[in-house]
Amino acid sequence: MSFSYRYLLNSFTFINASFRVNPEDAIKYSNRRYLINHERKCDEKDVLLLLFVKSSSENFERRRAIRSTWGNETYVERTLGVTIRVLFALGLHPEPAYRSKLKMQLFSEDQRYYDLIQQDFIDTFHNLTLKLLLQLGWKETYCRHAQFLMSADDDVFVHIHNLIHYLQGIGRSNSKDLWMGRVHRGSPPVRDKESKYYVSRDMYPWLAYPDYTPGSGYVLSRDVATRIYKASLTINPSFHIDDVFLGICAKVMDIAPKNHLFFSGEGKAPYHRCIYNQMMTSHGHVSDIREMWTRVTEAEVGQMPSGLIWRLYCTVMKVRLLCVPFISNTYPCKAAFF
Repeated sequence: MSFSYRYLLNSFTFINASFRVNPEDAIKYSNRRYLINHERKCDEKDVLLLLFVKSSSENFERRRAIRSTWGNETYVERTLGVTIRVLFALGLHPEPAYRSKLKMQLFSEDQRYYDLIQQDFIDTFHNLTLKLLLQLGWKETYCRHAQFLMSADDDVFVHIHNLIHYLQGIGRSNSKDLWMGRVHRGSPPVRDKESKYYVSRDMYPWLAYPDYTPGSGYVLSRDVATRIYKASLTINPSFHIDDVFLGICAKVMDIAPKNHLFFSGEGKAPYHRCIYNQMMTSHGHVSDIREMWTRVTEAEVGQMPSGLIWRLYCTVMKVRLLCVPFISNTYPCKAAFF
């Protein structure tokens, strides 16, 4: 939700004073030991996009589905002519007994695919900021030359064709100062103690968060990723909501997010060709990633019709799909008219 008082009452000048820590304290959070790493993953390649997928160690099937669909590096290079690198960011399973069993399974998986990056923190909701620091730190250390960084959850479908075409267009003009996703403006902290998003007034006493993009999916240009990483080394990383922490770091560096209408909200995108034409991400895919991939690639191969009649038809269909109250929480109604 967007709240007008965010612009009236919150200047966010408090961030500099209230969230700053000395670099020695901040580095304790970000300088985690790698349990699985691939330091040369980006070597000797002109990488357009480094795509980090946040995954839990036990989500083997989700990772397999992503590798065989939108996260297939070979497919992207063959069909779109660009190099991307897809990695899965992992921590340690919270249950010690299960953790030891998963260790061998993860080793076997990584020996086959060479795409897991794991650090020694417990992988829980309250440690998602550590997983964000893993991604920022890894890019800065091992893949600094990648033009863009994307972070996505492993239940998100990325329309990789549309995303690559969009990023290529930006790269030909000006690929700086980009932070793109579904922007939350003026969101207030959740004070309900039963919610996993609960934040106490001691931790964050103010009325609203700085603008931020949900952690389900967003894109940073190379320069923005570097600046946010540097800011993260001066900000108290014990704040556990990772996407808000990203917003706080960005605010310190005076970076503002750009809203893209076809980055998903909480729901899945409607199954319709008129949606696929502009889709960037769709959220909430656990068992149907392959089905969605088949649908969008068939639409891609078949080439979307063009012309005035088709555009009018798609506008009508998108209004029906996106503008009915309480039916769709994927893209906003105004996306129907773009």
